[in-house]
Amino acid sequence: MKLMVVGGGGREHAIVKKLKENPDVQVIYALPGNGGMTDDCTPVPIAATDLDAIVSFAVEHAIDYAVVAPDDPLVLGCVDALEAKGIPCFGPHANAAIIEGSKVFAKDLMKKYGIPTAKYAVFSDCDEALAYLETAPLPTVIKADGLALGKGVIIAQTKQDAQDAVLAMMQQKKFGKSGENIVIEEFLEGPEVSVLAFTDGVCVKPMISSMDHKRALDGDLGLNTGGMGTVAPNPYYTEAVASRCMQEIFLPTIRAMQQEGRPFKGCLYFGLMITKDGPKVIEYNCRFGDPETQVVLPLLQSDLLTVMQATTDGTLAQTDVLFSDQSACCVIMASKGYPLAYEKGFELTIPDEIKENVYVAGAVQKDGRLLTNGGRVLGATATAATLREAVDKAYAMVETIHFYNAFYRRDIGKRALMATEG
Repeated sequence: MKLMVVGGGGREHAIVKKLKENPDVQVIYALPGNGGMTDDCTPVPIAATDLDAIVSFAVEHAIDYAVVAPDDPLVLGCVDALEAKGIPCFGPHANAAIIEGSKVFAKDLMKKYGIPTAKYAVFSDCDEALAYLETAPLPTVIKADGLALGKGVIIAQTKQDAQDAVLAMMQQKKFGKSGENIVIEEFLEGPEVSVLAFTDGVCVKPMISSMDHKRALDGDLGLNTGGMGTVAPNPYYTEAVASRCMQEIFLPTIRAMQQEGRPFKGCLYFGLMITKDGPKVIEYNCRFGDPETQVVLPLLQSDLLTVMQATTDGTLAQTDVLFSDQSACCVIMASKGYPLAYEKGFELTIPDEIKENVYVAGAVQKDGRLLTNGGRVLGATATAATLREAVDKAYAMVETIHFYNAFYRRDIGKRALMATEG
């Protein structure tokens, strides 16, 4: 089979490595991929948002199955465009991807169908939003409606911070059209849990839970990032919590999307908060999370391509989705200065013996050398019988990877270990 993966980061590298395990796979193209993925697939310099070029490439190369991984092409309708040419895909249609593409849509969906989430208000007028903040409890959460590279959510501790966030989104257009409408919602407290789930629009099969580390610095300090590391499973996601989530959140969401005429197929990401009142939805994503994918897929024992095809074909209920009972830890190595300004173009060396466990996000090949080419450069993932072992192994790998101006958090997994070990 000829496969095509749309996207070019660490998430896509993890997907490619897992798809390679299927013996029927002959070749995998990654559009655009990156220079650190060449051992596992063929990168093609076509942007993930260039739908016309993606479709043309898929037709010309007789692609048998496509995986559309990032949010932007999904929201733009990449799956729709490919399927119109007869190419089966993993991922939701544009009318279902709106569950991530519009936070207003997602919040209104949850309200309409009684899915537990934070209380909220929606604004399209800046002055009305500022007036609302005069009496809003603190802290409060300000969210841009549209996609904003994971950076369109501000947790405001003071009224001034909240006002600044509203002005940045609505008046200064920090996120362009994504900030034309905003959501202001109550601040929820409790452990956060990420759960990715395969679904064919009717059946939903959750993957192993994970815990992300969003802040740039140790101790959950610094700016929000796309994610500095993950561990799986998440110790706060107990069997009792999982059961409640299935009955109160997962199945109701899938059924709600059906009712709205927007059946969701692919991977639906549930960002959850385990509050004193039970689990509540913080956000939905219409695709695999990054870097959650880098700890979840290494623990998947079932064949990924088979599971993906089952979501496309509507046969997920008859398909095994099995996970190892081991633990996993992924440590992200980034360029110093990320998520703000950073330098790139430095030689990146990864020992051959650990390459299978490294997912490259930002690198380019030049004159036979691998050079850094992004804020988040790579993720090093280890699996082991216990979380403690997985954390230790991941950090041991990081110590053997080298590039100038590398930085990473040194406390990935610390919260999870405190919860499991006391």
